[in-house]
Amino acid sequence: MEEEKKANKEDGYQDRLLKTRSILISGEINKDQADSFTKQMLILDSESSDPIYVYINSPGGDVYSGFAIHDMIRYVSSPVYVIGEGLVASAAALIYLAAAKERRLAFPHSTYLIHQPLSQMKGVASDMAIQAEKMEELRKALDQLIADATGKDVKEVSADTERDCWLSASEALSYGIVSRIITRKSEI
Repeated sequence: MEEEKKANKEDGYQDRLLKTRSILISGEINKDQADSFTKQMLILDSESSDPIYVYINSPGGDVYSGFAIHDMIRYVSSPVYVIGEGLVASAAALIYLAAAKERRLAFPHSTYLIHQPLSQMKGVASDMAIQAEKMEELRKALDQLIADATGKDVKEVSADTERDCWLSASEALSYGIVSRIITRKSEI
């Protein structure tokens, strides 16, 4: 009963957010969140070509779900603004970089993390070798995506993502991840 009340309350919030053409990405990035996001984006884009606002506060998660959300942001014809709040890490940073540079905004106390993809390899040695090869391909794709989005050289990005690269909002602005730091909605 308590779970049902909580779910209904969340649905109510989501409906109210959609009326403002806003979507919140919060918590772990996973298949369910990517599916929900895709549905919301397609509905909003079909209703109007007005801007869509995506607020991100996430520690990251599944990189393939992150790519699904990233690609959907680029797919719709409505302009999409992303606003980083709290933590924008790992797959969430991938999603954040989907918006055009001039539409990547940040709250002053937001924090950004870019790094190489994480692996949870299991299995026999030959399967692990295949997985390692795929992980290296994925890392190169992510580094290239970050380089393209920030204007940085891919070698510099690769060196930065070798280990966790934590950036404050102002550091992310200097790096080229963020285009502007805002404190009020009127600044969008």
